[in-house]
Amino acid sequence: MKLATYRADGTERVGVVYANDGQIFDLAAAAARSGKPNLNFTSMLALIDGGEAALEAARATFDRYGTDPSLSVSVATVEILAPVPEPRQMRDGMSFPLHILQAPRGQLKLAARAKNDMAELARIDAEPLGELPEIYRKRPIYYITNRFSVRGTNTIVKWPRYSEVMDYELEFGIITKNKGANIPAAKAKDHIFGYTIFNDFSARDAQRFEMEGRLGPTKGKSFDGGNVMGPWIVTADEIGDPYRLKMEARVNGKMRSQGETSGMLFSFEEIIAYVTKDETLMPGEFIGSGTVGNGCGLELGWYLEHGDTIELDVEKIGVLKNRVERQDS
Repeated sequence: MKLATYRADGTERVGVVYANDGQIFDLAAAAARSGKPNLNFTSMLALIDGGEAALEAARATFDRYGTDPSLSVSVATVEILAPVPEPRQMRDGMSFPLHILQAPRGQLKLAARAKNDMAELARIDAEPLGELPEIYRKRPIYYITNRFSVRGTNTIVKWPRYSEVMDYELEFGIITKNKGANIPAAKAKDHIFGYTIFNDFSARDAQRFEMEGRLGPTKGKSFDGGNVMGPWIVTADEIGDPYRLKMEARVNGKMRSQGETSGMLFSFEEIIAYVTKDETLMPGEFIGSGTVGNGCGLELGWYLEHGDTIELDVEKIGVLKNRVERQDS
């Protein structure tokens, strides 16, 4: 199933997306009509917390009432929110080797451009990429970001006033289920509720300064509305092989980059195994893959402008679409 959180008539609801992503079915309204309201249908977190029984109830409800037109609306007529508007935790990784190699070079080039140092820029361009640092093969690398700054598709991302260089990142990720700790990779699939798209909007100039402190990104990543997720969750049973999906980023309708979900240094199952070493994983957490190779302006030297529209397209999931706008000073 494709499951969305949406707002209609001022109320947040959970629905099943169907008909080539054109219709959305109101689970709570359907359950109420049956005479058996289901509390698991009140929010996406409630549905996830309900476990497999809640998911089966959602399938059964849709199978029984899905043909009733009064229980569905057009996706185009409602506000699609982030599928989990407030995740219980957010982690984002560094999983794709080409991005790991090219991103530091992009930061060096950004610094050279800021100084108008064309000689340094040419020197950086002439250097080979080099070898992947061994640490990235030894264990999954990730950071924790602001779970309160999540927004959904079709939102306007406000450019932080402290930044002059705004960027997008082409990623996908998982939403977790079933609380657990010390989960072996072989059993980690039991903790993947589904898959979604993630755009980790980044203030690159702020990030460049912060990373010199060797602690990790803060204001380069954390600003209101900068963590964009959606447009919905595709449950694990429907996605098939999550590591063979085509990905594409478009800006103002023009393709900027293409990639695939294949080639991650660590699978989501392996990332879960690492995260849960003596640490409890909660249902309703988000874990991002990190940016696919060539999946951001930092790698391409091609950053966003005021008013740009960004679309991230991931096979079998959908399209996550946003617009960036500068704010008045």
